[in-house]
Amino acid sequence: MFRVDPHVKLLDDRVVERAKRRGLDAIVYAPHFTRLGEIRARARRFSDEDLVVVPGREVFTGTWRDRKHVLMLGLSEPVPDFITLSGAMNELRRQGGVGLVPHPDFATVSLGTEEIDRYRDTLHAVETYNPKHRASHNEQARAVARETGLSAFGSSYAHLRGTVGEVWTEFDAPLRGRESVVTAFREGADRRVLHRDGPAHAVRRHAEFAHLAYENSWKKLDRIFLSGTEPTHPHNVAYESRFDDVAVY
Repeated sequence: MFRVDPHVKLLDDRVVERAKRRGLDAIVYAPHFTRLGEIRARARRFSDEDLVVVPGREVFTGTWRDRKHVLMLGLSEPVPDFITLSGAMNELRRQGGVGLVPHPDFATVSLGTEEIDRYRDTLHAVETYNPKHRASHNEQARAVARETGLSAFGSSYAHLRGTVGEVWTEFDAPLRGRESVVTAFREGADRRVLHRDGPAHAVRRHAEFAHLAYENSWKKLDRIFLSGTEPTHPHNVAYESRFDDVAVY
C-alpha cells in the first residue's frame, strides 16, 4: 500500500514529522499564491527516503466572486492564478499535466459536473472527502464523482498543521518517487479514500471549516489582487505576458 495526502497547504519540519507519524508515504504540497519554482524547491528540501513531497499548484481560475479551483500536478512550466478556466485547462493540456478537482460543486469556488464534463479529457480525479466539507458536501462530491465517472481522491486540504494526515488516498501498489505518484493519478491506479474518525477528527474538521473565514476575506482580496504585485498574478513579469489574453484581473 502507498498512502498519499494529495493536498497540503503548508510544509515545514513539523508537517513532515506529523505526516510520517500518520503513516503517510507522500504528500502533495500546493500552497496558495506561490510560484511553481518556489514550491518545487521546498518540496525537494523536505523530501527524503521516508516521505515523498510532490509539488502541486491549486490554480484559482475566473474572478474572485466566481472562481473555480483546479489542482495541477506534473507541471513543467508555471501557471498563474486568475486566468479564465478555459485558459488554465488549455495550458494544463499543453503541458501534459494532471488535473484534480478539489472540493467539487462547493459554493462558488469549485468545478461542477458541467465544467468537469467539458474538460473530461484533461481532468483525472474528483475529491470525494474534504475535512472542510460538511457531511452533505462530501455526499454531493461523491455523487459528482459517480456522475462524471472520474476516479476519486481524498485529501486533508490542510491549512493547519494538525489536519495533515487526517485524510489520505491509499493506492494498492507501492510507488517510488514523485513522478510515480503523478502517474498513478494520471492513469487512474486502484485506490481507496480513507480518513480518521472520532471526536479528534471532528475537532480538526471544525477548525479547518472556521479557517474559511480568512480564506474568503476582503482583506486578503485587496492584498492579493488589487495591488497586482503578488507572485502568481497573471500580469506579473515572471509570466512574460503569456497569459495577458486570458487574465481576468
